[in-house]
Amino acid sequence: MLVIIGWIVVTVCVIGGYMAMGGKLGPLWQPFELVIIGGAGVGAFIVANPKHVLGAAGRGFGAALKGPKYSKDDYLELLSLMYAIFKLAKTKGMLAIESHIERPEESSLFQAFPKFSSDHHALDFLCDYLRMMTLGTDNPHELADLLDEELETHHAEDAAVAGAYQTMGDGFPALGIVAAVLGIIKTMGSITEPPEVLGKLIGGALVGTFLGILLAYGFVSPLAATMGRTFEADAKYMGCIKAGLLAHVSGYAPAVSVEFARKTLMSKDRPSFFEVEEAVAALPPV
Repeated sequence: MLVIIGWIVVTVCVIGGYMAMGGKLGPLWQPFELVIIGGAGVGAFIVANPKHVLGAAGRGFGAALKGPKYSKDDYLELLSLMYAIFKLAKTKGMLAIESHIERPEESSLFQAFPKFSSDHHALDFLCDYLRMMTLGTDNPHELADLLDEELETHHAEDAAVAGAYQTMGDGFPALGIVAAVLGIIKTMGSITEPPEVLGKLIGGALVGTFLGILLAYGFVSPLAATMGRTFEADAKYMGCIKAGLLAHVSGYAPAVSVEFARKTLMSKDRPSFFEVEEAVAALPPV
């Protein structure tokens, strides 16, 4: 929503300021200049990126429009789930959670936390590492290296999508010049026309430069920046899981492991210690 509001502000201020100076909207209407710039930009976007990045482009656009998908309540639910899992593992042994992680869609433990259970990526991430623990993985340093490697891979995939949009935005000013040059070439074919006709043609050609710069710095590059920050904010969810798992495998009590995880969160999303304590106290027995 904020992205849409920002785009509206950009459009109103640029066009409104132009009109306030006495400018006419007619010369700005150059649809074929927009076709040249936009079409070339999209074509270059396709050439510059592999298939998996192109496939994720729509997801990245949607993420930028919606903003971070995890709220404080979602993190409180995650911390409560990890507490329940760690407590079960501490009291009954790691094998007690095996049935839950092998079929999480049928697990009463996971189904008590619907937002987490509907997030298949996070669910698979947590279950994979819990499964490794049930198989005997108990070295926190080796586990930390593996977690870092997987999270870095996930970050690189997200960064590739945001970077693709940023590259497209960086190219729009130059593509605007291409459109302007083509407009000048067209104008030169009408060099014998009177000054008022030439002025209109030259003005139309310069609109290409204007559109390229506006698309780059008013729309696409800010979108890429928002996309990157959204991906970084969402990555905190996995980082929270990582911290909890490492604390658990290091032998800490469930409450301490959850506190390790809580401390990784950004202040705007981080539940207080007492909020977590109240939430885990209200959990049903497993």
